[in-house]
Amino acid sequence: MIKITFCCTGTEPAPWLAGLRAALPQAQVELWQPGTTPADYAVVWAPPQQFFDEQPKLKGIFNIGAGVDALLRLRLPPQAAVVRLEDAGMAVQMAEYVSQAVIRNFRDLETYAADARAGHWTYYKPRQRNEFSVGVMGLGVLGARVAQALTHFEFPVNGWSRSSKALGGVRHFVGAAQFHDFLANSRVLVNLLPLTPETVNILNRDTLSRLQPGGYVINVARGAHLVDEDLLELIKSCHLSGATLDVFRTEPLRPEHPFWREPKITLTPHTSARTLRADSIAQIADKIAALGRGEKIAGIVDAARGY
Repeated sequence: MIKITFCCTGTEPAPWLAGLRAALPQAQVELWQPGTTPADYAVVWAPPQQFFDEQPKLKGIFNIGAGVDALLRLRLPPQAAVVRLEDAGMAVQMAEYVSQAVIRNFRDLETYAADARAGHWTYYKPRQRNEFSVGVMGLGVLGARVAQALTHFEFPVNGWSRSSKALGGVRHFVGAAQFHDFLANSRVLVNLLPLTPETVNILNRDTLSRLQPGGYVINVARGAHLVDEDLLELIKSCHLSGATLDVFRTEPLRPEHPFWREPKITLTPHTSARTLRADSIAQIADKIAALGRGEKIAGIVDAARGY
């Protein structure tokens, strides 16, 4: 019998255990406790190192979030494949979140809201849509969905990725050689890159200052992509008009962090794309069943690349 162990920090286990048992009735599904017997597969989120030290026989590790950077920093069983969720309902949520942030900036809705709170009836000159280009960094499952969603609002959309992609309506820039051109052609920058040693601090004074004047930053990937102080300086200098941030270096964001006091920054608590339990369980169950039949599955992480 296949044994699956569940170790997800900060997650109510009962619904997940019930869902996995219903989807895989032939498997033994248990909540991990220190000292439990080794399993074949693991479903995890932010597990401790002790978990992997006690699970030397794992064949597959299923991460219930899209990002695997924290997981890859642990010592994992060398034979275990790390499998990330490819979508599981996250892509449409991310497209919703980013689209509203872009539109809110494009239509000056934050300014209108502030004026309304102050009792002011105001009017601002509309922006030209063809001058409001949006650049999406990272064109994986989530990034591609975001880029394509933005084309429906007829924004000029640029995409940047490590390898060539083909997305209708998206102007594509590839690799380091075209990175600066991508930035210079973008007014709004949306970050959806995986966090790797190469992308830590990629949103810094040099890169953000290359955006078009009045640029806007939307970070929905990882807090460690952004140099906080550089963003604040570029907003104060008015080169950037503001930012929407959903991820931070330390979460929850510390009460004393200056982001709280900058009115041009919109903050949300890492909620741009939440894991949907039913969709995630169905995807994990299908992949475990496929592995049991000796089939190849999608979503296996390349540890060397970090995604």
